[in-house]
Amino acid sequence: MSRALRVLTQLMGWACVAIGLLHLTLGNAAIPGAGSAGATVDSWGRFMGAVFVGYGLAWLWAARQRPLPAPAVRWLAGVFLLGGMGRVLSLAVHGWPQWFQVALAALELGMPPVFFWLADAEERELRSDAEAVPAG
Repeated sequence: MSRALRVLTQLMGWACVAIGLLHLTLGNAAIPGAGSAGATVDSWGRFMGAVFVGYGLAWLWAARQRPLPAPAVRWLAGVFLLGGMGRVLSLAVHGWPQWFQVALAALELGMPPVFFWLADAEERELRSDAEAVPAG
């Protein structure tokens, strides 16, 4: 479980960094259907791209820790879940977005429970390892 959590945490970090850099450099062109949205949306998108790079770096920081910090992984996954819930709210208010945004929402709603489960397993494993070591 620990290896799976570490690999998924690294993948999440690198994916977020790559996506953030894409949005930072391409602006509106990185958002399907937003190419002609104008300067305000472009500015917002590039700013959020930079924030997403930082979010990805936080995932990568967590992946490099020994042991992997399960509370940090849960917080980061919770932020990802919140983003998916934002997409659901947008769907309720404005209707269905472009198909790729629907696919992203599925990932944003589906992956956090996996991270929560793996982080819990990591904590249980660390606890059992600590209990197995006789006190000195």
